[in-house]
Amino acid sequence: MGFVRFLFCVLACVVWLAGSAGAQGKTLTLSAPEEITDSGLLKFMLPRFALKHGIRVTVVDTDAEVVIEVGEMPVFAREDVGYGVRSTADSPHAETFVVWLSSEIGLRTVLSYKVDGVTVFAEPAAPEEEAIAVVLTGDALKGQDASLRACGRCHVVGEINRMAGIGSTPSFAVLRTMADWQERFEIFYVLNPHPAFTIIPEVIEEFDETRPSPIAPVTVTLEEIEDIVAYVAAMDPADLGAPIAHQ
Repeated sequence: MGFVRFLFCVLACVVWLAGSAGAQGKTLTLSAPEEITDSGLLKFMLPRFALKHGIRVTVVDTDAEVVIEVGEMPVFAREDVGYGVRSTADSPHAETFVVWLSSEIGLRTVLSYKVDGVTVFAEPAAPEEEAIAVVLTGDALKGQDASLRACGRCHVVGEINRMAGIGSTPSFAVLRTMADWQERFEIFYVLNPHPAFTIIPEVIEEFDETRPSPIAPVTVTLEEIEDIVAYVAAMDPADLGAPIAHQ
């Protein structure tokens, strides 16, 4: 039993020495802001990277192959400051480090670093999505007329045909409650059941004359669709008491 334990220790030493020798042959230089160096993160993180990839990292002040810096695409953060990583040299070792630190494993390593039991770094804040103003070019007044003519036989368009339409078909006010209402109106002619009877000049021009006689075609131009969207945009959504569930 003692001999087996001794043999295991010898093998472990051989593996460690081989890994250490390999790491010495694979080196990389890195620079980081003073606040990162002083935080102790590098002393915690770099040995873990070296153990995994066999690449020994030396911290330098200038001319580094990899740079950790305040950046627009941060991989980790401290308070309100985000830090990114980039390679400055055509080096596979540098690329390995950049990929590692930018990965989920690298982030977990950074987040696991603590001082007096307190986590020092955090995930980078998600970039704020810039709101894009949608400009509607249609004529809402013309849209009301186009809606009544093209859609009024199935949908309640508004007060102008409140007692018309098909009971199982949602009104324009109900459709207006949907988050994707604008897209639905803009491409309604490809959403069932509209393809069966809708003609859009320059888009859908043919109508199958062999279809049953009750299916009468409806012709709407792209300009009229823009007018309909403008008309619906000015409409108050129906008060349903809760968001509508739809497929």
